[in-house]
Amino acid sequence: MATARTTDPLEPYRLKRDFTRTTEPAGAVPEPDASGRRRFVVQRHRARRLHYDFRLEIEGVLVSWAVPKGPTLDPDARRLAVHVEDHPMEYEWFEGVIPAGEYGGGDVIVWDRGSWEPHGTDDPGAAVRRGELHLDLMGERLVGRFALVRRDSASGGPIGSGGSGKEQWLLVHKHDAYAVSGWDADVLRTSVLSGRTNEEVKAAPDAEWRSDEPAATALHRLGAPATRALRDEELSELGELRSEGRWTVFDRTLRVTNLDKVLFPGRGGQAPVTKRELLAYTARIAPVLLPYLRGRALNLHRYPDGSDAKGFWHKEVPPRAPEWLPRWDNPAADPGEARTYLVADEPAALVWAAQFGALEWHPWTSSTAAPERPDHALFDIDPGDDTSWEEVLDLARLHRTAFEHVGVRAYPKVTGRRGVQVWVPIRRGPSFDETREWVERVSRTVGAVLPGLVSWKWEKRRRGGRARLDYTQNAVNKTLVAPYSPRPAAGAPVSAPISWDELDDPDLRPDRWTVRTVLDRLDERGDLFRGVLDHAQVLPRLH
Repeated sequence: MATARTTDPLEPYRLKRDFTRTTEPAGAVPEPDASGRRRFVVQRHRARRLHYDFRLEIEGVLVSWAVPKGPTLDPDARRLAVHVEDHPMEYEWFEGVIPAGEYGGGDVIVWDRGSWEPHGTDDPGAAVRRGELHLDLMGERLVGRFALVRRDSASGGPIGSGGSGKEQWLLVHKHDAYAVSGWDADVLRTSVLSGRTNEEVKAAPDAEWRSDEPAATALHRLGAPATRALRDEELSELGELRSEGRWTVFDRTLRVTNLDKVLFPGRGGQAPVTKRELLAYTARIAPVLLPYLRGRALNLHRYPDGSDAKGFWHKEVPPRAPEWLPRWDNPAADPGEARTYLVADEPAALVWAAQFGALEWHPWTSSTAAPERPDHALFDIDPGDDTSWEEVLDLARLHRTAFEHVGVRAYPKVTGRRGVQVWVPIRRGPSFDETREWVERVSRTVGAVLPGLVSWKWEKRRRGGRARLDYTQNAVNKTLVAPYSPRPAAGAPVSAPISWDELDDPDLRPDRWTVRTVLDRLDERGDLFRGVLDHAQVLPRLH
């Protein structure tokens, strides 16, 4: 039967924990989010038995269920969900080890997170107390309509307890456009925050979560020290190899070849960049970059003969690729098109791509779970032959003003070549056509301010040397280069995230940072692109 919420909903949570021993947050009930956004998180939790903690933001806390087999997108599978005590909102970011002997002792990773909306009710708290809640999830892995329904019997118990009177519920996915028959949560075993597995968190519990800091600061540190996830001995092993050999990195053994081959000529009197250096950079940047690649098909721009030679696009995973390499079969591929794509769900997969000759990495703007539904809107300020860097900056500043005017979070980066690109994270839902139309309307408004700088012609030779504000990349299987990806030019420049304020920095250049310098920038500034991973934003209507 429905029960009223206690005065302090977190009291049962706190009574079960000794916060002098566990790094879990003690928590406080916060004020409601002014944006109206409701958050959810799913944590993969290896306690006495593996289970998944499914948590919904309701009335200022995370109302929680333990799901032994994990949630699923399969509408024909019903999952047992045991209703457990509410958790504090800070738990959305908790990733670490709960000491043995403490309640829930074991290792925890953030398996999925995002936003959610109740369906059929304006009072989800009351719906939970009545015993039935229908909801729409917009996560990185879980999407679509779900239902939580309390069973008649309340004789169940928490995982491995043998029964302690806790409520048993069922968690089911509805038959909708996001349903996937046979979908199994346990196939995906990495954190959507750090890219680490439970085993890696257990081995280094403090490597990426600082429980003595606010959640926002702890998350910021996840991406800042780019060398932290790569062990020194792994880097040393690469340096000790001759021209080729076997390199064990991130617990995978790769065959690496032509390590002293020059892939990028030097610039400014510096030495050229060899394949060995590219592989070292890739291994160091992979833990930072993986959250932007995980669960997405990856298009590779290969230059096996180096950046001075002609490159070509490679999308199909080759037949001789290692069996462990994550991949996805595109069910919409036409005959003769690439079908099986690399999915960089682990850092070694990106290292393999670099060994394969991929100097540029381009993730899809939609996930493999919903390839027809983008969760980014892309803006590309593509300079023409006669466009100066200062004119590119003028156009970028106009975009900054436009985003401020319509109240949209947007994240810029220099391309590593000549331009600026902007990624706008959005809640999954609109089609590519709808997203492209929205981007085009903003772009044409910006272009109308400086019409002498912008051409809308498709063919470059017809643009008269002017810039193009390219909205057409907002389409399935069309991409922009990933943050921190190298570009095929002298010195191995990278596409580096910047703050909006840096548009006014006189030292800013589109190819300012390289594989040799961007890691120091990360240590100093952190990952300025991290907000792209928050997909709660809905594109406003434009008038």
